[in-house]
Amino acid sequence: MLALVAVLTLLATHDVRQLWWIVLLAIAGLPALLAPQHRLLGPLSRVAEVVLLGLAASQVGAVATVSAQLGGLGASAVLPYLAVPVTVTALRRRFREGAALLAVTAATLLVSGAFTEVDGVRQLAQPGYLAVCAQWLILAALGLHAASTLHRVMRVRTDGEPQPYAEATRLLTQLRTVARQLPGATLDPGGISEHLLEELRTVTRTDRGAVLSASGGGRLVVLAQIGVERVDWETTLDADSAIADAWASQQPHTAARSQSRSHTGGDVSALIVPLVAGVRTVGLVVLETDAAHAYPPPVVSRVTALTSPAALRLEAALLFDEVRSLATNEERQRLAREIHDGVAQELVMVGYGIDNALATVHDDAEETAESLRLLRQEVTRVITELRLSLFELRSEVDRHGGLAAAIAEYARTVGASGGLRVHLSLDESTARLPAATEAELLRIAQEAVTNARKHAGAANLWVTCEVDPPYAQIEVSDDGHGIGDQRVDGHYGLAIMAERAERIRGRLEIRPRQPSGTTVAVVVGSSPRRDNVRDSAAPAEGE
Repeated sequence: MLALVAVLTLLATHDVRQLWWIVLLAIAGLPALLAPQHRLLGPLSRVAEVVLLGLAASQVGAVATVSAQLGGLGASAVLPYLAVPVTVTALRRRFREGAALLAVTAATLLVSGAFTEVDGVRQLAQPGYLAVCAQWLILAALGLHAASTLHRVMRVRTDGEPQPYAEATRLLTQLRTVARQLPGATLDPGGISEHLLEELRTVTRTDRGAVLSASGGGRLVVLAQIGVERVDWETTLDADSAIADAWASQQPHTAARSQSRSHTGGDVSALIVPLVAGVRTVGLVVLETDAAHAYPPPVVSRVTALTSPAALRLEAALLFDEVRSLATNEERQRLAREIHDGVAQELVMVGYGIDNALATVHDDAEETAESLRLLRQEVTRVITELRLSLFELRSEVDRHGGLAAAIAEYARTVGASGGLRVHLSLDESTARLPAATEAELLRIAQEAVTNARKHAGAANLWVTCEVDPPYAQIEVSDDGHGIGDQRVDGHYGLAIMAERAERIRGRLEIRPRQPSGTTVAVVVGSSPRRDNVRDSAAPAEGE
């Protein structure tokens, strides 16, 4: 701004001596520049700037009148500098100081104009002097007012809408507190859904029922169900079904046909009630009975009276599950990065060092060379284990590939590294399990495959995966030397598998395989036609 004002002054006055005013303005503003946070130097420096500015405006205006016949318009050569001190006060949110500076500037312009004469005529009487001064003062005042208004708006928004990280911290803190106060199974979506279905059974006839929730991609997943057999529910939201209509409208729907794609016919009454928390649909309750007109309006009212409070509980459980999954996945990725960039790279360098040492060993030091070769083999083995651990940490259930594909990929990769012949049997329906359930089943399968590779001494690995929501069964068998006498609670990996199965309300069984080897099986949900794992597994033994 000083450079601009200097050029304008030269153009208006054609007098180099008037640049002394620019030098004085620079000197006056120097303390505020060097000590901007000082309580006295900053404000005093800005007051000195506006006083000098008022004096310079009248003097430069007078010289311009004589040299260029500009009248009072010559004052506009230096008045643009008024934006500097006013803008500084606005940026520092010192709006009262800015208003005071404008008042001091106006007073200085009036006093200086009254005492400055041009050809015997006071500057105040020169044509345009007061208009130019008023113009720049008004512009500066408008800028200060706009800054003040913007500051108030931003402050209101900041007070009303906390910053994302601050808000996230507050909500997560509340979630942690609530989670500690609630009973153990309260934040389990499956447990909440099963309890709701049992409650609904007490108020209306129900031969089949299920609680569904969104899984992304325009599909629903079955959280829980009741009935004599598993039902293949319509889970596509873009289908022509009462389920899709209820989800879109957020209103209960009744239908005279089954919402199952596998129903064989006959009289059926279906009731679909959306679970709405606030304005968001978090799930659906589907009830069916093999009778006509089984859900009149009074029954619908009794059902909705139970589902309304359950919607909020289910939403809290689903959000808690999502937060836990996100945190777990992020931690797994972080560990994978640290291992890859840290110990894995260092081990590779150790291997290179051993290779260099081997190259320099003399022929008469065969014993030393053999020791180095054995050490190199061990380092190679550890690096291989690390790479497999990285693969396991980074393995996730793909949104489109499904659980069976993820388990198959892991089994093939690990089996190939361990010299195992892998036999896969995959049977997965188009419907999906909840994301948290799929993640836990994948980890259980990974642990079982890893145990077979590391400890079993097997030549073959059989992996069976059946997924037909809400039922799923994963079975991993090997033909190794068996489980021996070690107990599950004495083996960390097997204990982790048991904890994971319990978390998703699954049943884990670890048993000997005939004629040799071990079978690890986990089942989620129930299906009378397929339930090959006992309802209550005996204490299992580990490898």
